[in-house]
Amino acid sequence: MAEKQEQPQASQNGEKTENAENAENVEEAEKPELEPLPPFEIVTGERLPAFFFKFQFKNVEYSSGRNKTFLCYIIEIQGKESKTLQGYLEDEHAAAHAEDAFFNTILPTCEPGFRYNVTWYVSSSPCVSCAERITKALQKNKNLRLSIAVCRLFMWEEPDIQAALRKMKAAGCKMRIMKPQDFEYIWKNFVEQEEGEEAKAFTPWEDIQENFQYYEEKLAEVLH
Repeated sequence: MAEKQEQPQASQNGEKTENAENAENVEEAEKPELEPLPPFEIVTGERLPAFFFKFQFKNVEYSSGRNKTFLCYIIEIQGKESKTLQGYLEDEHAAAHAEDAFFNTILPTCEPGFRYNVTWYVSSSPCVSCAERITKALQKNKNLRLSIAVCRLFMWEEPDIQAALRKMKAAGCKMRIMKPQDFEYIWKNFVEQEEGEEAKAFTPWEDIQENFQYYEEKLAEVLH
C-alpha cells in the first residue's frame, strides 16, 4: 500500500516539473526579440522645419528634451571660381554628432589654392570630442576659417568641456553666443516657410535677450 501511495505522489511531482518547464518554454517563446538600432544617419537639407527651429534653437537655460544638435552652415569658398554653399545637419541619434558629420560629409577636405570661410549656427556648443575634431581640422587646414554662433552652452561647467573650448579658440575658432538678430537670420534663411503663403516674420520669445546675456557672460568666463 505504501508503494501505491508513493507512486501517484511521484507522478504529481513529475507533472509539476513538466508544467514548470513548459511554462518556461512558453515565456521564452513569448519574449520579443530585441531589434538592433538602425545605423546612425545624419539628416541634411537646405531648410529645417519651423517646429524644430522653435524648439531646438530656443536659448533656454535648461535644455530638457533637446537631445539633438542642429547645425546650419554657410561655406564661402574663395579661389579661381568662388562659390557659396549652405544647408543644415541634424543628429538622428544621440550617439553621433552633427559637428563631426560636417567634416566627414560636407567638407571632408580643404583643397589647396582655395580659402574656406565657414560659419555655423548651432543649437548647442560642442562636446569634448567634437571640439577636439574642430581643433584638429583647423590645425590641419590653414586655409580654413571657422566662426561658430551657438544658441546654448553644453555642460559649460565641466572642466574638460572648458579646456576643449579654449583649445578651439587657440586653434583659431571664433565662437560666440547667438544674438536675437541671429535667430531672425536663421528664421529667414534656414527655416521652411509655408508654400503659397507670405513669409511669416520671426517672433522672438519673451526672455531671448536675457538668456543671450546670461550665456554670453558664461562663455566669457570659460574662454578667459
